[in-house]
Amino acid sequence: MAQELTLILLKPDCVAKGLNGEVIKRFESEGFRIRGCKMIQLTDELLKEHYAHIADKPFFPDVAAFMKSKPVIAIALEGENVIAHVRDLLGPTDSQAAPKGTIRGDFGADKMTNVVHASDSPEAAAIELKRFFNEGEIVAAY
Repeated sequence: MAQELTLILLKPDCVAKGLNGEVIKRFESEGFRIRGCKMIQLTDELLKEHYAHIADKPFFPDVAAFMKSKPVIAIALEGENVIAHVRDLLGPTDSQAAPKGTIRGDFGADKMTNVVHASDSPEAAAIELKRFFNEGEIVAAY
């Protein structure tokens, strides 16, 4: 197994419900380490880039409005096989289909208000980390 770094976004519903600590605790209890963390307010420009694969869809304005409704917390999370493991911890994108015991199953509401975004591959993680963190904002492994 390889050490990996992934992007986590604690979405507006997570922030609004005060679930940040609980979600982070679940990641840390799996042995993952936070290498970068910041609260940010997303912009239209950043959202169009991050969601380029759906930016032309009729539902994109709803996604953008939701993601701008409150700040998000961006986390650079490191660990062994972290990308796949985190996605297992989250459960399916649709919170209504996510089993209890997963983060989305316990705290999410639907496909959009599903508490957390996580990178889905090493390639996506590398791109997304550069999108949300400036040089020097991710600390060296410790």
